[in-house]
Amino acid sequence: MEGSKMSGKTVAEHVVDFLERREVRHVFGLCGHTNIAVLAAMADSPIDFVTVRHEQIASHAADAYARVQGKASVVLSHLSPGLTNCATGVANAALDCIPMVVIAGDIPTHYYGKHPHQEVNLHADAAQWEIYRPFVKRAWRVDRADLMAEILEKAFHLAESGQPGPVLVNVPMDIFSAVIPSDSFDKVAKNTRALKKPSLDDETSRDIVKSIAESENPVAYVGGGILLAQASEELREFVDHMGLPVAHSLMGKGALRDNHPLVMGMTGFWGTELVNQTCLDADTVFAIGTRFKEADCSSWYPGYTFNIGAKGNDTKVIHIDIEPQEIGRNYPTEIGVVADAKSALRVLNRVAKEMYPDGFSRAEKKQEIASFRESFKTSNTEMQTSSDFPMMPERILADTRTALPDDAIITTDVGWNKNGVGQQFDVLSPGSILTPGGFATMGFGPPAAIGAKMAAPDRTVISLVGDGGFGQNPSMLATAVERGLGIVWLVMNNNAFGTIAGLQKAHYGLTYGTTFPGTAANPDNGPDYAEIAKGYGAAGVRIGSADELLPTLKEALASGKPTVIDVPMINNPTPTTGHWNILDIYSPDKDVSHVST
Repeated sequence: MEGSKMSGKTVAEHVVDFLERREVRHVFGLCGHTNIAVLAAMADSPIDFVTVRHEQIASHAADAYARVQGKASVVLSHLSPGLTNCATGVANAALDCIPMVVIAGDIPTHYYGKHPHQEVNLHADAAQWEIYRPFVKRAWRVDRADLMAEILEKAFHLAESGQPGPVLVNVPMDIFSAVIPSDSFDKVAKNTRALKKPSLDDETSRDIVKSIAESENPVAYVGGGILLAQASEELREFVDHMGLPVAHSLMGKGALRDNHPLVMGMTGFWGTELVNQTCLDADTVFAIGTRFKEADCSSWYPGYTFNIGAKGNDTKVIHIDIEPQEIGRNYPTEIGVVADAKSALRVLNRVAKEMYPDGFSRAEKKQEIASFRESFKTSNTEMQTSSDFPMMPERILADTRTALPDDAIITTDVGWNKNGVGQQFDVLSPGSILTPGGFATMGFGPPAAIGAKMAAPDRTVISLVGDGGFGQNPSMLATAVERGLGIVWLVMNNNAFGTIAGLQKAHYGLTYGTTFPGTAANPDNGPDYAEIAKGYGAAGVRIGSADELLPTLKEALASGKPTVIDVPMINNPTPTTGHWNILDIYSPDKDVSHVST
């Protein structure tokens, strides 16, 4: 018996073998006494452990890594403070439907009820896994070593199937160290790697295509589900054949190239007049891979983005989504279909070409889109070419677009770098913009750039981030320098939590607690982000005039070195045409939004 035990492997070693069989190449995380058994097992493995200085960096990096790779990423966390540090990034992934498997160490099983070192135990013993229950798809506590294989297998399947999302596998440290035979892991090794996804039947497809074809003003409304399903090419084929103008949510940006002749842009609060008005006038909304979220739908108020369900309005909704709970949640739906976006569009393309082989042109709508693009571009020319310093945000985005190759991966954060990018920055390669959508997490962008670069080392990666977001966790620079990751972080520095400062100024006439001492040009002993970068061993440049940005950015991208570019920026608000319910809460019956500060 004793000899049998000694000849086996520990659970931690079996876990690493399991991850290797699933072709996991990187694990993101931070060490702790509860997970070093896994690190020891990983030491001689081809799996690369990406160590960070804060667990939130690990979970944000893993989030972006999964978005770029298109499959579940893996995070390894310590118990209690490690798990709670990690939580924000995991919750961000959950709200954006990003597949992730979090493996966390925990107290030993024989100390349950004794309140050992670092246990979260004020209300229940051995219950730290419950911290994640509100936002993961499922949280497991592994109570027996022989269950580890089955739970891990379920974890990956659940994270990647249906509406994707993170899961937690919580493992007491003594179970990691238990020696067990390979039987249970051998059994799951024979299982399918990925589950087949639901598609669409021909009869329903004909109903959908016929409804769109007979509509006078149809519009396609697409969300991040297109990108999660890697269905951009199928979507392009369908909208081209049906002549469908395309509106998208924030998370749907980049589902098609922004210069596609049928793409109108992002809807909602930060949407343009063209896209919001087209959606208001639509008699059929073909929605796919979207959840009709608040900011994208102007808080669901009629008259701003959608009139669906409003009195006297008969707009029909066709809604395809992998998650049934999303269909009909916010708007009444005439045809609701639970299906994978890629599979569904493949069937719709075949059926559409059978039913209407000549397709639909809608040349008038294409011309309207082209004309609006030209006028919108012209209206921004003054700001995009302004030599004002601190810089105009429009100029920063325009110069950045000029410097980047079409397939560059852009990570955004919150503020102008998210809302302004969604509205004014052309994404020219599907899936190349990574944005914190549902959680709108400040601090997502800088560590997300690390995950993106790890997943796509040959592509240009840039993080557009405000000074508030960059200041959240600058220690991600240590990981970038240690690994020689040629990422550029462009800090749009308005010396404030700019969006909130503009909101507070508009409604309360002050900026208390939302701005920092000094100004963007002279921050009065505030952080010097270029010097902080140098302290970590990265390159750092602080821009001194508007004309310095473009050549500095080109040089940084060409250098292949991790570089921080600190760009003083004036705090102008992102223009809006939609609505946000909080404006009514702050200033009822007044036409007030954001102002410059």
